[in-house]
Amino acid sequence: MEGINKLGLVAKGILMGIAEVIPGVSGGTIAFITGIYERLINAIKGVGPDLIGVFKKDGIGGVWKQMDGWFLTFLLLGMLVGVGVGVVFISYLLEHYPEPLWAFFFGLIVASGIYIGSKVNKWNVSSIVLVLIGFVIAFGVTMISPAEGSTHPLMLFTAGAIAISALILPGVSGSFILLLMGMYVIIVPTLKEFASSPSLDEFKILAFFGIGMLFGLAIFSRILSWTFKNYKNQTLALLTGFMIGSLNKIWPWRNPEVVLNKESNQIISENVIQFINQSKEVEFKILQEQNVLPADYLMGESRVMMVVLMAILGLLSVLVLSKFEKH
Repeated sequence: MEGINKLGLVAKGILMGIAEVIPGVSGGTIAFITGIYERLINAIKGVGPDLIGVFKKDGIGGVWKQMDGWFLTFLLLGMLVGVGVGVVFISYLLEHYPEPLWAFFFGLIVASGIYIGSKVNKWNVSSIVLVLIGFVIAFGVTMISPAEGSTHPLMLFTAGAIAISALILPGVSGSFILLLMGMYVIIVPTLKEFASSPSLDEFKILAFFGIGMLFGLAIFSRILSWTFKNYKNQTLALLTGFMIGSLNKIWPWRNPEVVLNKESNQIISENVIQFINQSKEVEFKILQEQNVLPADYLMGESRVMMVVLMAILGLLSVLVLSKFEKH
């Protein structure tokens, strides 16, 4: 287990797991902040068909080394714990204190964008252009209206591949991509139904989606590994733009414009605030929002002082983590 800090990896995995519970926040962002992003991409890249050749040549030990087994084991263990903690604790904060929580992540990602940008060894015109491209792509993604989903195998496969790719990309949330593609209303209910009463039709939907995820993970991890190896500065510049562009999605004060009624799978786009206020017992998911100033916020107390303090705490968290980066 050379080069493995078990407790540190579990802690980082917990943070990544918690982040995945937050709509609009990517586990890839946390991986980058905590300094394990490149190793994670290379470990994922190591899991593939070529393991068969490694097994024939070096046995189980070679396979374990090729996929950085201990690294993935402790990281995934932490992520499982983090998802569990996030579902309980973060869900509570999202329900009762959403503005301070979003402010914390806003500060966290602002500092992370600066931190990633500081890793670019040489800034030039191409680096600045890549930052702008990353910003425009991420910002544009946050502004897209949800499409209508489909259970066609090709659409399911594509959705899985794109969603898992977004999951490991800093600044882009996989669940948010599913929402944009209109596939969230298909995949999540299907998953719940399959868990309670499995059927062949549901299995087919999840199977095509899962195959797409595996394909996307295999391809995208190799692309990122190659770009980091050959064009590290350019890749860091592009990711800096992604981080900054994603801030539009986590502004602390946002009024919903389009929501999904989870019980009826109906999309509500008119009188949204009224629907939310009158449907306290109905589960819904926000699909589209408008960023507003505290005075125009309609979803509860603006909590300006607490929001500012939590944003500062988010900023300081990254600064503290960066100080201990080498340890």
